[in-house]
Amino acid sequence: MLDPLLKASPSAPNVTPRKPLVSAIQHALWMSAAGFFAFGASPLLAQESTAALDTVTVQAEALSVVTEGTESYRTPLTSTATRLDLTPRETPQSVSTVTRAQIDDFQLDTINDALESVPGVTVERLETDRTYYSARGFEVSNFQVDGLRVPMPYNNVHGDMDTAIYDRIEVVRGATGLMSGSGNPAATVNFVRKRPTAMPQASISGTLGSWDHRRLDVDVSGPLDDAGRIRGRLVASGMQSDSYLDRLSRERGLLYGVVEADVTDSTQLTVGHTWQQNNTDGNMWGSLPSYDSAGNPTNYARSTSSAPEWSYWDVETHRSFVELTQQLTDTWSLKGTVTHLDMLSDTQLFYIYGAPDAASGQIDSSQLTLSQYERHLEQWVADLHAKGNMEAFGRTHQLMAGIDWSQSRNQQESRYPTSPAATSLPWLDEWDGRYPEPTSWVTYPTTVGDATIKERSIYGAAQLDLADRWTGVAGTRVSWFDTTGEQYGASQATESNGVITPYLGLIYDVTDNASLYASYTEIFSPQTEMDRSGQYLDPIDGKAQEVGIKADMFNGSADASLAVFRIEQDNVAQLDGTLPDGTSVYIGGDGITSEGFEATLAGELAPGWQASVGYTYLDVEDADGNAANTYIPRNMVRASTSYRPATMDQLKVGARLRWQDAIEREQNLAEGETRQDAYALVDLMASYDFSDQLTGSLNINNVTDEKYHTSLKWDQSFYGAPRHVMANITWRY
Repeated sequence: MLDPLLKASPSAPNVTPRKPLVSAIQHALWMSAAGFFAFGASPLLAQESTAALDTVTVQAEALSVVTEGTESYRTPLTSTATRLDLTPRETPQSVSTVTRAQIDDFQLDTINDALESVPGVTVERLETDRTYYSARGFEVSNFQVDGLRVPMPYNNVHGDMDTAIYDRIEVVRGATGLMSGSGNPAATVNFVRKRPTAMPQASISGTLGSWDHRRLDVDVSGPLDDAGRIRGRLVASGMQSDSYLDRLSRERGLLYGVVEADVTDSTQLTVGHTWQQNNTDGNMWGSLPSYDSAGNPTNYARSTSSAPEWSYWDVETHRSFVELTQQLTDTWSLKGTVTHLDMLSDTQLFYIYGAPDAASGQIDSSQLTLSQYERHLEQWVADLHAKGNMEAFGRTHQLMAGIDWSQSRNQQESRYPTSPAATSLPWLDEWDGRYPEPTSWVTYPTTVGDATIKERSIYGAAQLDLADRWTGVAGTRVSWFDTTGEQYGASQATESNGVITPYLGLIYDVTDNASLYASYTEIFSPQTEMDRSGQYLDPIDGKAQEVGIKADMFNGSADASLAVFRIEQDNVAQLDGTLPDGTSVYIGGDGITSEGFEATLAGELAPGWQASVGYTYLDVEDADGNAANTYIPRNMVRASTSYRPATMDQLKVGARLRWQDAIEREQNLAEGETRQDAYALVDLMASYDFSDQLTGSLNINNVTDEKYHTSLKWDQSFYGAPRHVMANITWRY
């Protein structure tokens, strides 16, 4: 039930001391203001002098298809699945996009908020500061930034990742081994960053909301020289908020700077850096017991928290990148990228084991654990690939080939008091968060971990124009993967060499606007278990099959799809007895199988009417045919829509719906099961343009005040936010 807590070992750099909110926000906003005035002194805010820029012949990839500045709920091109620039209809997998318009309309300020809008994706908010994601019956383990894979140990996100720096978020569902390397056959999530603009622009936005929520965003972009060959962008954000949960408060500071330069007419260099600081007080480690010692639902108040007043979780992240794009010919380009991630976590934690007494509601002191925890994650990723068109057999084909390499070192350290205070807790609804805080953490027993994961791959893909109405998409990736080190006394050593993950797709254009497609994709996941001969088991093999139909609707302004899919895992480690020395040995066997169908529609359905709608049906079974992962809903609806009436185009109104059917999980400590009935969350928004530069908006979330569990992935859970409001005012230049 518990994930290992990730800590920095004694050899890791010291964790930055906690920064108060005011310091974090002032840091971001003062730097933003400095950047704004620096840009102001440059040609950024020039008027006519920058109207005619020099022509540059560097061809960008799908990153150039920006959604910012439009009101669209769709994107015309996507490269997340194959790195080929394909329309959604040309991509033989289910693809969804959360555009900048959706993010702004519904104030989706974190990736958790944004991913809750994606068809088929569930956001498992297990704790206040650690989140998992699932799709098609499996845990999502694959993430990209600007199309470059980002390994994420333990498949979770610490703290809230802010969306202020992203143009859009693309999600490809199913196995995605071609561009992701190792992982689960669930989905790949690609965060596409904002880039500098050719014309000057600036915005400042302020938000006030329930529970003393305050947020300020500044975004400045444009050319930095008279010729427009050097362009820059600076995004800064600061947030402070209390919570509906007792004792919980958050602060977040963000700063993102990027400069791109046309070194020659065919060479472009881009350099960028993101800093984000998350400070949380009153955070929960685990959450609330879902049932008492007799198996009865606890039904706590929504504000109930299991966090003492002294708990906190701070995360500081630095992410840097360098890109060099070289145009080789009119249709061929070469791109190299290097990224570096440095993340430091520091937290004091309080955990409740077991279940409260059914008669008194009391939680005995023997069921409590305290910990101080630190983590240092350092990651390097490098990628080099070429792409372009080739003429063959009288037809034009698109080709792509590349190599990549990554290294992630995960250092962690946990301290646990040997004798926590012998203080029991009352019924949690009545607890005020007071509990004796350890006075000298450094004297307590320490467990450490230090593991390094390396992965290197070669890959290639092609879009083949086979015949007048037939198109094929084919590719493969060959990967070498190894892990060294230990985590909390458990060896992480494993090695996989030359693992092949194929990608095959076939598309038939039934009409000029509709296509049938079929695809077969794979992905692998290394294992640390050994067989009787002492050899590591081969990786888990995730296989996905999908067939469907895609269509351009409403005169090409919207994309529709209907997909039927089946995903299965093979060679999953299963116990095969023990050796004479007591060592457990394993054999590969069948794992979980999921199948179902999805229907989606995204784009402009009528003038001024944008929508993104999706329905998912899912059936998940283990190797014995029993229902598996029942914490994932079998039926889901995700819908967002906005409308700007032609007779009053200053006004925009919209709504967002998240519905799922009942979920459940068997109770570990008592007979029975914990159940969350079906529920629907409805959010409403309205905005008004007072002028071309000034817009005000109001958002009301969970308007029906639904009470619901945020997840049943674990035996513990807490309740989602009740009805709350946000008011925003934005000025744009």
